[in-house]
Amino acid sequence: MADDNRVYLFDSTLRDGAQTQGVDFSVNDKLAIAQALDRLGVDYVEGGWPGANPTDDAFFGAPPAFNRARFVAFGMTRRPGRSAANDPGLNALLNAKTPAVCMVGKSWDFHVDVALGISRSENIDMIRESVAHAGKSVDEVMFDAEHFFDGYKANPQYALDCALAAYQAGARWIVLCDTNGGTLPHEVERIVGEVTAKIPGARLGIHCHNDTENAVANSLAAVRAGVRQIQGTLNGLGERCGNANLVSLIPSLMLKSNFKVGLTEQDLKQLTHVSRLLDERLNRAPNRSAAYVGESAFAHKGGLHVSAVEKDPRTYEHIEPELVGNRRHIVVSDQSGRANILARFREVGLDVEADDGKVAALVETVKLREYEGYAYDGAEASFELLARRALGSVPGYFRLARFRVMDERRWNVRGELVTESEATVTIELKGEQLMTVATGNGPVNALDTALRKALLPHYPELGDMRLVDFKVRILTPQAGTEAITRVMIESADNAGERWSTVGVSPNIIDASYEALNDAITWKLLKSGAKSAE
Repeated sequence: MADDNRVYLFDSTLRDGAQTQGVDFSVNDKLAIAQALDRLGVDYVEGGWPGANPTDDAFFGAPPAFNRARFVAFGMTRRPGRSAANDPGLNALLNAKTPAVCMVGKSWDFHVDVALGISRSENIDMIRESVAHAGKSVDEVMFDAEHFFDGYKANPQYALDCALAAYQAGARWIVLCDTNGGTLPHEVERIVGEVTAKIPGARLGIHCHNDTENAVANSLAAVRAGVRQIQGTLNGLGERCGNANLVSLIPSLMLKSNFKVGLTEQDLKQLTHVSRLLDERLNRAPNRSAAYVGESAFAHKGGLHVSAVEKDPRTYEHIEPELVGNRRHIVVSDQSGRANILARFREVGLDVEADDGKVAALVETVKLREYEGYAYDGAEASFELLARRALGSVPGYFRLARFRVMDERRWNVRGELVTESEATVTIELKGEQLMTVATGNGPVNALDTALRKALLPHYPELGDMRLVDFKVRILTPQAGTEAITRVMIESADNAGERWSTVGVSPNIIDASYEALNDAITWKLLKSGAKSAE
């Protein structure tokens, strides 16, 4: 028997979140975020709109392997004047071969009259026929009733008829959308309550935008009124003011209600990590004031607050920060952090006793390095190496003696202005010094090529390793050209393994080398390579 209190989580970061101004996901970004969502434990991951752009086509062409989540493709109902079987857009949606699809259709008579310019009855036919046709090809069909709340307030019967058409045609979920984001919580709760008289709440979902800063509140109000699916995005990404923030909704449901979701307590401890991983993929600073996961969410500065928190954190904290993978931050003493570090140890397979003195030392090292600009939430491989080095368990594969990088900008024989890079690397390996020289299309590429040229004869394990993403962030822009730089590198191999590393330095080449060195060392460690020492 189904659990009446079970709420299903539908993540739309990779589709609706991609409509955020300034957000442009690469295929690699989508893969990394989708896999993080699967590990977190959400029920549905919406990948994008097949046929809409080359990025989505490439993503659906080589989709991630999920262990927990169900992969969803997004599209729209058939167009006017076409049959469902002969509509190119609907066919592209179904040809994505995902186990579930979510299609959008109008439910506001104003939009049908003005935006579509068709009869209201034809719009209902489009919904019914599209859902029924899709149901023959996929396991699960969802219908997003666009502008449902505005439509219901204008013409309740017509908006309800649109939702009923999808329900009667076999849609698993009929999702009520506050597309313009202007509905308030008391309106959502009243309208959803009226809809549940016709459509069971166990078949209803909610999709809220945040234009009145009420997307999370509206989603919770809808659940109270009976819906059992919530659609949202990580960190509230989305068009205009964003979507309902799943990072806030998940702990609110798990820790502050009687409703259940598909995450365990251990999954919940990943929440801060996943939130910050997204920001690192977008190359932007996390929101310090974000609920639950922000750096300031459990920060206390001076006076009565600190005194009370040191006696009992419940005096000024609504939950324990470790429950969501965050940490308490006492500005004057900067204590805690151990539980979070131990949780990360477990993630990378390190079994360390909580009272091990090396743990306390590592906590302080992480704090210091994060103060210097390192970000380990988006660089798991660098964190694992840092932890293993602190515990004395990383072999010495090679040691850098020196490197030099030169750039030359000149006119070639064809009269073209070109810039060439050349790197010279000297490493110590097996008691010898090896020097290699390589060119590249940039200083980092040249350095990477020279380093591999020296190492590959001794470590053939590096043969299938490649750099797939490279991000640079200026941490102190006020310093101008003397600014501190953080470099994030993502690497991959032919086995499908992906790992991220970080380097920080006032010198961008030095920061890049640090990240490259970690990337190569992590690959050798995971490949079981023998130490050169």
